[in-house]
Amino acid sequence: MADTPDNQSHDSAQGEETTANESAYWHDNLRLLGILMSIWFAVSFGAGIVFRDWLDQFMLGGYPLGFWFAQQGSIYVFIVLIVIYVRRMRALERKYDLDD
Repeated sequence: MADTPDNQSHDSAQGEETTANESAYWHDNLRLLGILMSIWFAVSFGAGIVFRDWLDQFMLGGYPLGFWFAQQGSIYVFIVLIVIYVRRMRALERKYDLDD
């Protein structure tokens, strides 16, 4: 069946809507990634290296807090960030109707 002008305009409008929807989805996805990666950088580099001397005046589980962040804290924060990412991505996929 040949495309009539009505079918072509409908397909074109639907394609533009899909493109706008995908663009908005990727914008939100990259924004979320940027926020989460910034938090991970701040915790792993900031707390574990830059502010370690200041954090070492506090103790957690018998260890200086800066040492704890450098050895274990950044890993725990990373795991929490993964859980947040998974939940937020599920919500984004539902929002943009891209879920399975």
